[in-house]
Amino acid sequence: MRKRNVPIRFTGQHFTVDTVLIKDAIHLIDLQKDDTVLDIGAGSGFLTVHLMKYSENVIVIENDRRLVSELKSKFKMNNNVMIAGIDYRKFSVPQKTFKVVSNIPYSITSEILKSLMYHNFELFNQGCLIVQLDCARKLVRRKYFNPYLIFYHTFFKIELIYEISPNSFMPPPKVKSALLKITKKKYIDVIDVEQKVRYLDFLHFMMKYPDLPLRTVLKKLFRKEQVRILAQTYNIMPEKPVQVMSAENFLRCFASMLEIVPVNYQPIYS
Repeated sequence: MRKRNVPIRFTGQHFTVDTVLIKDAIHLIDLQKDDTVLDIGAGSGFLTVHLMKYSENVIVIENDRRLVSELKSKFKMNNNVMIAGIDYRKFSVPQKTFKVVSNIPYSITSEILKSLMYHNFELFNQGCLIVQLDCARKLVRRKYFNPYLIFYHTFFKIELIYEISPNSFMPPPKVKSALLKITKKKYIDVIDVEQKVRYLDFLHFMMKYPDLPLRTVLKKLFRKEQVRILAQTYNIMPEKPVQVMSAENFLRCFASMLEIVPVNYQPIYS
């Protein structure tokens, strides 16, 4: 009996072969013909085959040369599929709004998330990603543990849709997986692209003291009366630890800092 041809696993990849899962991901982001959509770590293109039915501009990113050759052969007659044979970490995203539907390589998950929701937060519009379950759970919890997670929640709604069976992959992974939906929020005009670095600096400063009361940490930047006004205006509970403040209130405190705290006293992270 001939063995099934199993793709070689690179950079932690397990390729999705579950058509129900793929269709769920596509429908969840309401993929339209005029959307630009990225398939990161496309493997042999099992997911790409479905994406090209919905979008006229599918960008496939795959780093393995053997798989890139296979992809180019498979989609050579499809003008709506562009194949980039490159490590995603070296890939330049299109300079227009885009969506992502992808079974991303688990080993570079944090770098992909940082690329989408920080470096390209003004262009990344929406996505459905297949990620490790533990990672998905950390991303959706509201007790923050690092500055980037707060940044992500500031500008994006992140939802764990459901857990995925190992049988949905080839080869089946040893770790549990989940379908993650990411949607950009509507109020991102509060800060511009240039200010995102300063906002992250502010978050780094705040998260140096995750367990301290908000009152204590905010007083390192604001005067006592200013902290009182911030707490009243935005319904901040100053006795609570920094790590439980909402992403929205982190952004509001940052905006207030820009307005009333002298530049020389504003934090710079290096």
